[in-house]
Amino acid sequence: MSIPRIAAEGIRALAAHKLRTFFMMAGTIAGIGSLVVIMAIGKGTEQDVMKRVNSFGTRLIKINAGGGRGYTKPQAGVVTLKLEDAQAIRDALKGWDIVTCVAQKHGIAMKAGGRECQADVFAVDSDWHEAMPWPAKEGDGIAPEDMATLAHVAVLGTRLAKTLFPDESPVGSDIQINNIRFKIKGLLEHHDVSPGGDDENNRAVIPLTTGLRRVFNQNHLTYIRVRMKDAADVPRAAEEVRQLMHAQHHITPPEQDDFSVVTSAEVAEAARGISGTLNALLVALAGLALAVGGVVMMNILLVSVSERTREIGLRRAVGACRRAIFLQFLTEALAVTLVGTAIGVALGWGVSVLLPHVTSIKTVVSWEPLALAIVFALAVGLVFGVQPARRAARLHPVDALR
Repeated sequence: MSIPRIAAEGIRALAAHKLRTFFMMAGTIAGIGSLVVIMAIGKGTEQDVMKRVNSFGTRLIKINAGGGRGYTKPQAGVVTLKLEDAQAIRDALKGWDIVTCVAQKHGIAMKAGGRECQADVFAVDSDWHEAMPWPAKEGDGIAPEDMATLAHVAVLGTRLAKTLFPDESPVGSDIQINNIRFKIKGLLEHHDVSPGGDDENNRAVIPLTTGLRRVFNQNHLTYIRVRMKDAADVPRAAEEVRQLMHAQHHITPPEQDDFSVVTSAEVAEAARGISGTLNALLVALAGLALAVGGVVMMNILLVSVSERTREIGLRRAVGACRRAIFLQFLTEALAVTLVGTAIGVALGWGVSVLLPHVTSIKTVVSWEPLALAIVFALAVGLVFGVQPARRAARLHPVDALR
């Protein structure tokens, strides 16, 4: 008997038992559908993270308060990073474009127009807007004269502005930051969440001099941001900054650093590592769902073999060989997984397209899930279809007809 004819026999057998066939392919549908959605979410997340990483800038170096290597955040309570460090960088480092200082505090009390909330306060240099880059979309940003006069002016993020001034523009209004009155002179452009997952729009930006002397009452910084003229100089400059900070802080290796130097390459590497680990975990979960579906399919096929012993016996009695019986049942397993894969891909694709419209989850639909789904389906069909097919092929015609 030819292979096409054997395949046709298997498909007719599946069509004759529609409910049983559906139960066999249910696990494949769920597994493949979840695989497509998971990979779309993973790619969407990776794209989103890399977009945020790219916003860090390819020419930037960030010196954080607090030790560590690779991508690290500034550590609260570390008071070793000073204005003198920034000046030393300006004096010694070659090829820099901007060196800007930032001191920040989280959860500072804000009041305006009878409304209250908590937000982050960033005390910054006047060139901070260009270094980020993060200009004011309305009004003005922090200016050199604000720094020189210790001006009580602030620029608000969009979320903070919406919270305190829901029905009007905040520019020109007053706000109390930590019970100190400030005049709002600008509104920052809206930003997506940061690579670290923080909402950067819930902040107030004030002059660095005002923040250190009038609001925070401190002389230490949270981080220093350096923008190089040429991206190719970043690795060299990062190492020079590290050596310079060792000299500034009187650190002799192997003493632990009280600062960390972060570049865009390290941020990207950390983001790719996290994204890759997450994707691998999600794909493993989808693979587990497929394996469970394969076990269910195998057990139903084994039951089917028991129920169809007379059919198998008759076919063997009229001349069908073991190979034909084996191929028929293996074909049934592959047909179940391939049809289940097609339905699962269609459902997963639809969910992936719909998801960004009804939730904040971003997805990217591509051809990779389809290729992986077909590979998984063939693997599940072959691995879990062999045992039932072997059992059917081994049935003796006389025993099967009893």
